[in-house]
Amino acid sequence: MGAVASAYRGPVHDSVTVHMAAPPEKIWDLVSDVTKIGRYSPETFEAEWLDGATGPAVGARFRGHVRRNGRGPVYWTECTVTACEPNRVFEFAVGPRGRAINTWRYELVPAGDGTDVTESFRLADHFLIRAYWALFGRWRGRTNREGMRTTLERIKAEVESA
Repeated sequence: MGAVASAYRGPVHDSVTVHMAAPPEKIWDLVSDVTKIGRYSPETFEAEWLDGATGPAVGARFRGHVRRNGRGPVYWTECTVTACEPNRVFEFAVGPRGRAINTWRYELVPAGDGTDVTESFRLADHFLIRAYWALFGRWRGRTNREGMRTTLERIKAEVESA
């Protein structure tokens, strides 16, 4: 697991890795089809592709319906796919086009009898975000780590039971 960076030493980021006894091809659709995220995430309970997109591709847009911290507030957030390498990497930026607040990434790496799946986030290096993180980062960081682990463990349970 990565370490949360100090709010004053560069962008805030963290990651969680879970080994899954399944090949990347079996996991890919579960991390890259945003319409399935509600089955796994403790915060984003639904998402839909926008502008006619039907699946992951760089530049594709979607919106996610989020229940912050699993309790609230509830809001929609706009996202843009920024990296998409089938069976390897799925990444998206959260926020209006060109003004990402946060970037989420899934990396799938074959390992032993399956795949190491890493979910990570990186906050934009902006004064207001650094100030927010200085005040609330301890709690939000823990929530993000727990959420990433929950998401990955739910995906693991599904791919290993199939």
